[in-house]
Amino acid sequence: MKSSIVEMDGWRAKCVLVIVAMLAIASPVGARQTNQSLRDALLGHRGFSTSRRPPPPPVARYVSETGSAFVLDRASPLPLLKFENSAEVWVLSPQPASRGDVIYRNELGEAMLRATKLGGMILFTDERPNGAAAALVGKAASIQPPSVLSPIALYQRMGQASVRASRAAQRQMPFESQDARPETSVLIAEAATVTAEAFERISRNGDRATLARITRVVLAEGDKPGAVFRNGALIVTFAPGQGVAGRPSSKRIVKVVNR
Repeated sequence: MKSSIVEMDGWRAKCVLVIVAMLAIASPVGARQTNQSLRDALLGHRGFSTSRRPPPPPVARYVSETGSAFVLDRASPLPLLKFENSAEVWVLSPQPASRGDVIYRNELGEAMLRATKLGGMILFTDERPNGAAAALVGKAASIQPPSVLSPIALYQRMGQASVRASRAAQRQMPFESQDARPETSVLIAEAATVTAEAFERISRNGDRATLARITRVVLAEGDKPGAVFRNGALIVTFAPGQGVAGRPSSKRIVKVVNR
């Protein structure tokens, strides 16, 4: 009989412990603690530190929920971004944002990416200005340009840009430069590429009348990257002293042409 009483008391003790635990969870203090724990887990506070999460590769490939694939290269002081369906390499400027996030802006100050504290990525495009979530796929090859191009490689890059621009304008569009040297070869090639991207962007927008005003493209060395339209010539300037950032983006060129 004593044994039965001991067993009954033990069972009652367990029931009391269960009830106390349930009351603690249901109480306001318990609810606040539970909510705080969930918040910590989601935002990476306290014990749920993001230090446990492995950092993304310095050069990584991402795919957004809209299907846009791109490579983000953070292996150098100036982060670079390249979409897989485009030849242009975007030079980005990282800026701190709220909640420990980082916003990557292009040359015009427009947000292109937002890296969250938890390692997520949000891609901003003309089609999705409010952003689209992007998932890390894995490592990717560097998209840093080479330090020097051979004369043949430079000629090929300028020729390819001329063909693309001519197709967009639906007439011959010559590209020329009088400032070609080994130390300027890469920037000339990059300037030619982004100019061709600008022509194609304008053409996709159905504004061929704007392209009709341009008779040739001149790639010229200058103090700072930029573009100007003068006497029928689109003059795209590059600045060797600024490295990979020493040429304008296609968006800046479009902005100049559309004035």
